[in-house]
Amino acid sequence: MQKLEHGKNQNTRYTSPRIIMIGFAGIIFIGAILLALPVSASSGISIGFLDALFTSTSAVCVTGLAVLDTGTDFSLFGQIVLMALIQIGGLGFMTFGVLVAILLGKKISLKERLLIQQSTNSISMQGVVRLSLGIFTTAFIIEACAATLLAARWSSEMGLKRAIYYGIFHSISSFNNAGFALWSDSLSRYVGDPLVNIVITLLFILGGIGFVVIMDIWNKRRWRTLSLNTKVVLITTGLLSLAGFLFVFVIECFNPRTFGDLSWSERLWAGYFQGVVPRTAGFNTIDIGGMMTASQLFIIFLMFIGASSGSTGGGIKTSTFAVLYLSVAMIVKGKGDLNILKRRLPHELILRALAVIVVSLSIVLTSTFLLTLTEHSLQKDFMEVLFEATSAFGTVGLSMGLTSELSPLGKTIIIMTMYIGRLGPLTLFFAISQRSSKGKFRYPEERLLIG
Repeated sequence: MQKLEHGKNQNTRYTSPRIIMIGFAGIIFIGAILLALPVSASSGISIGFLDALFTSTSAVCVTGLAVLDTGTDFSLFGQIVLMALIQIGGLGFMTFGVLVAILLGKKISLKERLLIQQSTNSISMQGVVRLSLGIFTTAFIIEACAATLLAARWSSEMGLKRAIYYGIFHSISSFNNAGFALWSDSLSRYVGDPLVNIVITLLFILGGIGFVVIMDIWNKRRWRTLSLNTKVVLITTGLLSLAGFLFVFVIECFNPRTFGDLSWSERLWAGYFQGVVPRTAGFNTIDIGGMMTASQLFIIFLMFIGASSGSTGGGIKTSTFAVLYLSVAMIVKGKGDLNILKRRLPHELILRALAVIVVSLSIVLTSTFLLTLTEHSLQKDFMEVLFEATSAFGTVGLSMGLTSELSPLGKTIIIMTMYIGRLGPLTLFFAISQRSSKGKFRYPEERLLIG
C-alpha cells in the first residue's frame, strides 16, 4: 500500500503544468544571470540582479515592459541574450526541446507528447511533434521575410549591417509579441511609414492568432474546411482589431497631445497601429500617456482580452472572450445551448471560460491594489496603475510611463504578474494544486436567486 501511495505521489509531483511552470522559471533565472553580467551592459557595469530579473521575465514572458532602455543600456551581447530569451519564451521551451531531441535522434515519449500538447494548447495529442516542427519552420520563414523587408527599409538610414541586425531584432520581437524596440521612443519615428506599420503589425497579428491556427489555414486553405477554433479566432481577432482602430482613430483624432502634429495619413496609420497593438505587442507610435482617458480605458479592455490560445501572446484569449460574450447572449435569449457557427459547445467549456475570466480579473485587481500601495509615494493615478497591471498580465508591454519609476517591490509585483500572465491562470493553479477525482456521490440540488 505504501508503494502504491509513493508511486501516486511521484506521478502527481511532475505534472505537465508543473514542468511548464518550472521550465519557464528556470529560463527566466538563467536569463537574469546572463543579463546581470557586466558584459551585458553597455557601460560595462552590472545593471543589478533585480533589473536583470525584470528584463529577463519581460523577455521570456514576451511582454516588453522595460525598466531600462534596450538600445542604449544593453550591449550587443545583452541584446542578443534578449533576442534568445524572446524566441524561447515565444515559441515555448518544449518546442525547442523537441527540436534538440530530433537532432540527437531521440524518440519522443508519450509523457513528452502530453507535455508538448499542454505547452502548445493543442486540442489533440495527435501530431504534436509535427506541430512543434511546423512552429519552428513557420517562425523562421516569417521572421526571415520580415527581417529582410525591414533591413531594406532601414539600410539607407543606418547602413546595411546595422539595418540587418535591427531587422532581425524587431522581427523576432514583433512575431513573438514581445514589444522590445531598440529606439527609446519605440516606433514613434515611423508613425506614418506604411512599410514599417504593415510589416510590424502583420508580424504580431500572425504571432497572436496562434500556430495551430496558422497551420490549419496553411493545410486547409478553405473557409469551409477550417476548424471551429480557427474560425472563431479569425472572426474575433478581426472584429476586435477593427473596433480598436475605429475607437482610437475617432477618440484621438483631435487630441493635440497625440495626433496634433500628425497629417491625416499619419493619423490613419497611428489609429490603425495603436488600435491593433494593445491585444498582443507593446510597441507604440504615439505617446500612450498622452492619450485620452477613454482611449486608455479601451486599451485596457483589449489588453485584458489579449491574443489567441496557443499563440505568443497573453490575456484571457480571444476564444475565451467569444465564448463568454455568446454565453451571455444565450442566457438573455433564453436558449439552453451555446451554438457557434452551427456547432454546439459543451457547458463544461463555458464554465472553464468563466473560470479563466474570474481568476484573471482577480489577478489584475490584486496586482493593481498592491501597486497602489507600493507606488503610493509616486502619487500616480489609478488609471496608470491599472494600465500597468493589465499590460503585465496580458503580456502586452504598453505603459503610461510607470515602468521606469517602479520601486523594488513594484518591480517584484509586475514580475509575478507577467509570469502568471504568460503561464495562464489555470495552468498555474493546476500546477500548484493536486487534482482530485470526482466524488462518488452528489449532494441534493437547490436553486439560488441570481440577478
